[in-house]
Amino acid sequence: METHWGYQSGAGSPYAYSGTGASEAGFESSTYYNEDLLHKTILVGDSGVGKTSLLVQFDQGKFIPGSFSATVGIGFTVMLLGDSGVGKTCFLIQFKDGAFLSGTFIATVGIDFRNKVVTVDDVKVKLQIWDTAGQERFRSVTHAYYRDAQALLLLYDITNRMSFDNIRAWLTEIHEYAQTDVVIMLLGNKADVSSERVIRTEDGESLAREYGVPFMETSAKTGMNVELAFLAIAKELKQRAVQQPEEPRFQIHDYIESQKKRTSCCAFL
Repeated sequence: METHWGYQSGAGSPYAYSGTGASEAGFESSTYYNEDLLHKTILVGDSGVGKTSLLVQFDQGKFIPGSFSATVGIGFTVMLLGDSGVGKTCFLIQFKDGAFLSGTFIATVGIDFRNKVVTVDDVKVKLQIWDTAGQERFRSVTHAYYRDAQALLLLYDITNRMSFDNIRAWLTEIHEYAQTDVVIMLLGNKADVSSERVIRTEDGESLAREYGVPFMETSAKTGMNVELAFLAIAKELKQRAVQQPEEPRFQIHDYIESQKKRTSCCAFL
């Protein structure tokens, strides 16, 4: 059983309900936020007081038994941005669960998030990943979260010209609302649908060079470069947080290229 927050047609306030789907409670889609009442709640307190267990109990209705170590060594917030339909939610689920949601998928409403802990150079790094709605009517909600993000993954769909053309508008919003030193990565998603491609790889590379951001093409369906995108971001953020003055600076562009070449070589083994 899952607990969801949502709103029912004709109702003016959100409801909490349990069930496997929206139809059981008369809701309009499977994950909901009332865009008029969207709030952030932060759990604070010493390590070991049970913050994570409290959240899991609320979200999943279960308790994590046994000895529970500290959640993470260091944590960061990452936001997924881009037009509606570019595959942000599928991209996140592929990274979090290693699965692809096939078939018709309802667009994200407001903001949703998931957590995942990755290990970077023997340090546990917690990524809190925010999945945002791409529709214009939810932009004001999204803007409120820009300042909290240390990294932004900006996606377009290689089969959708408009989603690529709108990247400049997204970057304008980022420069207006996000932190000045936020890490930005440009991703051309749906690379598995090469037969329907309308955006060349060279176009994505050129735009990324113009704005000085790393770039790669990805596929939420096959998992191509999905983990690499998040790990590169995690390494960059971790390095910024713990880097000593005498240490060489982490070069995210070089890391991405080296890992892509390594993957390519392994494919022939």
